[in-house]
Amino acid sequence: MNKKKIELQVLNISNSQAQAGAYALVLGEADGERQLPVIIGASEAQAMVIELKGIVPPRPLTHNLFASVLEVLGVKLMRVLIYKVDNGVFYSYLYMKSEETILRVDARTSDAVALALRMNAPIFVYEDILETECLKTGKDITDSNASDKDALEETLDVLKAALQKAVDEEDYERAALLRDQINQRKNL
Repeated sequence: MNKKKIELQVLNISNSQAQAGAYALVLGEADGERQLPVIIGASEAQAMVIELKGIVPPRPLTHNLFASVLEVLGVKLMRVLIYKVDNGVFYSYLYMKSEETILRVDARTSDAVALALRMNAPIFVYEDILETECLKTGKDITDSNASDKDALEETLDVLKAALQKAVDEEDYERAALLRDQINQRKNL
């Protein structure tokens, strides 16, 4: 069975009001509008932000070290695949190539994304997971520089409707993420 894979890109990393000390990683469909929120830890969020901003730490951080070890061993990170979600926990594989051997290694999604950023590897998710877990906004909710008030109001209306749906379905983690996004938009 060949499941359809959708490429994702990192859109945003922000504080999560749903869980103290946690962050929301927002992955967006590369050729679409759907967004996938993933709750991650502070150290992984920091590792991603450092890489996204091009900051070079004085000593290698864990993800940098692992990427360096793979490179020295001649192993290429081909892609990351988010293959499962269970009770809000996302599961990922690292697909690597060493000479002619393809290796598949289970990894936390936050670590897999942090490594993919460092090694310029694409990130994929199965279509059914993206469809089930995504935020459907019709607009890019991570653009904090939106100057068009009508577009901002439309985005807020879509987010509020999605929040109500999440509450009705008793998906409180998603509801908390949506509430956080609504609060961020109201403060623009």
